[in-house]
Amino acid sequence: MIIDMNYWSKVLKKLLIFCLSILGIYLAFKLAIFYMPFLVAFILSLLIEPIIKFCMKHFKLKRRTSAIIVFILALAVIIGLLVWGIVSLISESSNLLGNINTYAEKISTNINGIINKIDLNKFHLSSEMVNVIQNSGNDILAQVTVWVRDGLTSILNFITSIPTIGIYTVISVLSLYFICVDKIYIIDQFEHHFPEIWVKKLAKHMKAIIKSLGNYLKAQSILILISFVICLIGLIIFKMVGLNVEFPLIAALTIGFVDALPIFGSATAMIPWAIISAINGDITLAIAIIVLLTIMSITKQIIEPKIVSGKLGIHPIFTLIAMYTGFKFIGVLGMLIGPIVLIILKNIYSGMIDKGFAKAIFDREI
Repeated sequence: MIIDMNYWSKVLKKLLIFCLSILGIYLAFKLAIFYMPFLVAFILSLLIEPIIKFCMKHFKLKRRTSAIIVFILALAVIIGLLVWGIVSLISESSNLLGNINTYAEKISTNINGIINKIDLNKFHLSSEMVNVIQNSGNDILAQVTVWVRDGLTSILNFITSIPTIGIYTVISVLSLYFICVDKIYIIDQFEHHFPEIWVKKLAKHMKAIIKSLGNYLKAQSILILISFVICLIGLIIFKMVGLNVEFPLIAALTIGFVDALPIFGSATAMIPWAIISAINGDITLAIAIIVLLTIMSITKQIIEPKIVSGKLGIHPIFTLIAMYTGFKFIGVLGMLIGPIVLIILKNIYSGMIDKGFAKAIFDREI
């Protein structure tokens, strides 16, 4: 049997490039976490760049002057939001952490009450199966309680580590200033120190990725931010008028996180909350939550067509697989990162995917 070395060398080359791409993306995310202050500064610079250009165009200012003015305004807003957010988050997290066992007992009582109202004998289940059903709710609640407690403890430990968060904040602020003011110089230095072919290839891929991923993420971030702000304002109003909303910021952050997940949405968290409130007899809160969800949905439907230019062309099942894979590798955060990695890979290997991934690798007509 004659082995076609030319064929197998091409196959191995394509497999090696694919594996290196996966490794490169993995290292990129690791570096992004390691250099988080600089990544935050870079993202903020992208957000305020249009404002800098607006000042340059309409007020006839130089870039440095426009950048400094916009930077000072942005810094004032960021510091104000940080102070308010940290104080509120510490207060709400501490209260929730201190009373979490009480809330767990109340929820457990409600779950058992709902289960007891269901006549399980109609289903002709064995006594062992009935016990499993009755205990499953408490087991799930216990596990969720552990997750919530661990999450809140981690948040409090991070926030209360003043030196660490102070260093992160200072580095992010300084980086944001230099990126805004000296953007042209930074780009020139990048082009100067790297081979021209690298710069061209990187620019080509980055342009394509930014077009398919960056614009989409930017649009989704705007939508999620708007939903989060509306949700937070609504929950704060609910608390002020006396409704049973004790932790508006934590609730809004949780709803915002669920809303950020592909396939899911704010309704995934708010509808169960409304149903549980109604079951507990708090009909007013249930109606208020549904009204707030309706306002958020209508606002999103009005704004979305104006800022989202197109679809990603990825079937929900593959997005769901990417979310699950990310969750298994790095936890809850992986549910956000998994789909992003999928979009990047789809962009890089769009030609192979259009032909058929396995065909593009193993087809002899390469």
